[in-house]
Amino acid sequence: MSETPDGPGTGGISRRSFLGLGAAGLGAALLMNRTGWAGETPENPDSPQSSVLVDLTRCIGCRACENACRVRQKRPPLPVSRVGYGPGEGRLSFTSWTFVDFREVQGAPASKTIFPVKRQCMHCVDAACVSACPVAALHKTPRGAVVYTASRCIGCRYCMIACPFKVPRYEWNEGLTPRVGKCDFCDDRVASGTNPACVMACPTGTLKFGTRTNMLREAQARMRVNPGRYVSIYGDKVVAGTSWIYLSDVPMEQLGFRVDLPEVALPSLTWASLTRVPVVVVTLGIVLAGVYRLHGRKASHD
Repeated sequence: MSETPDGPGTGGISRRSFLGLGAAGLGAALLMNRTGWAGETPENPDSPQSSVLVDLTRCIGCRACENACRVRQKRPPLPVSRVGYGPGEGRLSFTSWTFVDFREVQGAPASKTIFPVKRQCMHCVDAACVSACPVAALHKTPRGAVVYTASRCIGCRYCMIACPFKVPRYEWNEGLTPRVGKCDFCDDRVASGTNPACVMACPTGTLKFGTRTNMLREAQARMRVNPGRYVSIYGDKVVAGTSWIYLSDVPMEQLGFRVDLPEVALPSLTWASLTRVPVVVVTLGIVLAGVYRLHGRKASHD
């Protein structure tokens, strides 16, 4: 019987080599996921980030944005006669990529107590779902949209766990090839020079499309000019920034926005830990290999 450098064997891969290769493979996988899928052209960090400013003080809850999204997906439009939402509606789902969330705010100023809030993917500047996906089924385009490629998806649902806004939705009714559904920022339209469908459909100017830099400037300018009208801005700093920026006349937490999130990119918090994983695995492999050899030597002397 031949013996490998790490113990008895048959000339195949040794235990230490196996652990080393496994650690290297894990490190390569993590690095590839952080820097981009193999074969893809890296994004240009200086390219304009698309953005939408949502001025909630102008929203009348007409749901034209929601209907435009349905039509773009080639789904039936909203019934004209329906008032409110039916069973299972009024939320994000695999087929519903945006909806108007009607929030009741107690003690709100002025005369209204019901506040309509458009919900959809926030398209984070440094998206946690993109970082968590092991096969790059989710990735950011040069325009800043977070888009999904079904052919790459393995159904792990890590994106659903990673998203701080609980946006991605799973196709639970499909048993063999389930997919993920979420707003894609109408990236095909934006690439061709057309605004997103929801922005085009809004009749009150609630939604304004442009670069993120310009939309942030616009939001800050509106707050300066009308300090009594606006009290909150959301999306400028949370999780290092999102592409959807909201202005409101009531505190954001009263409208269901998460205000407990950090102002740093979530992938940066996990990446520091993940980069240590290969080192830990290699160290553990060396320790275990040493224990194995000592045990083998002791047994040979007995």
